[in-house]
Amino acid sequence: MQERALSLKSGGKTISCVPTMGFLHEGHLSLIRAARPAADVLIVTIFVNPTQFGSSEDLSSYPRDLERDLALCEKEGVDIVFAPATEDIYPEGYSTYVEESDLSSGLCGAARPGHFRGVTTVVAKLFNIVQPDSAFFGSKDYQQSRVIMKMVRDLNIPIKIEVCPIIREEDGLAMSSRNKNLDPDQRQEALSLRRALLKAKELIKSGEAIAPIIRKAMEEVIGSQPQARIDYIEFRDGETLKPVDRAGEGTLIALAVFIGQTRLIDNLIFRSKNNLDPGAR
Repeated sequence: MQERALSLKSGGKTISCVPTMGFLHEGHLSLIRAARPAADVLIVTIFVNPTQFGSSEDLSSYPRDLERDLALCEKEGVDIVFAPATEDIYPEGYSTYVEESDLSSGLCGAARPGHFRGVTTVVAKLFNIVQPDSAFFGSKDYQQSRVIMKMVRDLNIPIKIEVCPIIREEDGLAMSSRNKNLDPDQRQEALSLRRALLKAKELIKSGEAIAPIIRKAMEEVIGSQPQARIDYIEFRDGETLKPVDRAGEGTLIALAVFIGQTRLIDNLIFRSKNNLDPGAR
């Protein structure tokens, strides 16, 4: 893959990349569609990265369907799919990691120790292998996108990072490969994440700014669901990811909730005008 990428670059071709863990859904496809016209060659990577999963997390149950993914990529006009084996990315004796220590410290970084070290390491490796000029990420994983942008800037990696809006199901649930793990009752309960975010947006628009008051209202929305367990509800500055006590223009409202055994995330960036959708930037 690296030899192919370097050959393309030496021939004057530009490369766009969409890194994924596979089991592609409409959210991934929206990134592919955004990346397709951005360069001469579009590469999608498919790799379920073990180093970003904790010992008690769902690596073994993470959904996989490479044949289906390849068919979707072909339909969308992807030029190359890079789907390495774990031993290709982490050969025996591997001991080098990339770690961002500021933006990754809270939110999912606090809830999942070591998670972002795994993310930044594998993304840096994929960038070195695929040699993209631009890479596309979704804003459902808002913290991840900020961490990757920071890594690229701090390490002088010559890649433009594009962050695209959240894609949702018709009923508002943010698209995620993990949604497949929800049974019908849990699928309905998962809508409480979206409802909680919209409740927060409504309160801020009505003039409420105190984060703990808004959080309590969100907790009531989610707490009404019998299988829901809140991991976190956080109010952060949308740029620095620092905690804020008052919510307003540019505030990130992020949450992680277990529905049964399935952990889901969602977010909203509050904009007083033109706030098309939670997560849209």
